[in-house]
Amino acid sequence: MNSDKFNVIAMVADASPMVQFVIFLLLAFSVATWAIILIKYVQVRRAYNESAFFIEYFWKTRDFSNSFAKAKELRYSPVARIFRIAYMELKKLNRLASTASQSAEHGGDTSAGKKTMGVETVRRALNRSVTMESLRLIQMVPFLATTGNISPFIGLFGTVWGIMHSFHGIAYKQGATSLAAVAPGISEALVATAAGLAVAIPAVIGYNYFTQKIRILESEMESFSSDFINIVESDYMAYREAAK
Repeated sequence: MNSDKFNVIAMVADASPMVQFVIFLLLAFSVATWAIILIKYVQVRRAYNESAFFIEYFWKTRDFSNSFAKAKELRYSPVARIFRIAYMELKKLNRLASTASQSAEHGGDTSAGKKTMGVETVRRALNRSVTMESLRLIQMVPFLATTGNISPFIGLFGTVWGIMHSFHGIAYKQGATSLAAVAPGISEALVATAAGLAVAIPAVIGYNYFTQKIRILESEMESFSSDFINIVESDYMAYREAAK
């Protein structure tokens, strides 16, 4: 290796097999990390923008049918997806209420009880869909946390092994040794630590960024679910008042 030039590739090529294995392992982690960062950035950004658009559209129109049609056009919005599930459950509730009202004259007003059960069904459907959407958003993000935690230690392991290998080789050399004989091996080993930090830093930044964005989306889903249930319950109360 030319000692006058700082060539990382040459350092890796001259390193011990274990250090080279550590470097290539960290390279694989780096490729996976950047792929996840790009995929999740596109997914979370679209989910954030489409959810904001759908919430604004929903409260502007206040029409469930139009909102349902619009929600089917939004592929990445978790809020739109939980609305679609809740709307379908609400349609089942309306069919139950219609059937119950037709039979009320034969067995009393049982539609109120069925509608109450329907509201709880919608609530449970919303809770399930919020949980599913949260799991969908968090997919692959824990890998970033794992990479950020273990990459420096993997790099440190490569450095320690490389330094051990370097000193072990010096011990069997004849004659006096100097810093010039030790430095190349140590510098090659330290590349592993630098590689570990280079992998860990973007992984930690990406994990913190996506975690914050996902928490915002989860908060929006929870708020929308609560508001939607309040609308359904208000409709139910109006239904009971009209049925008296």
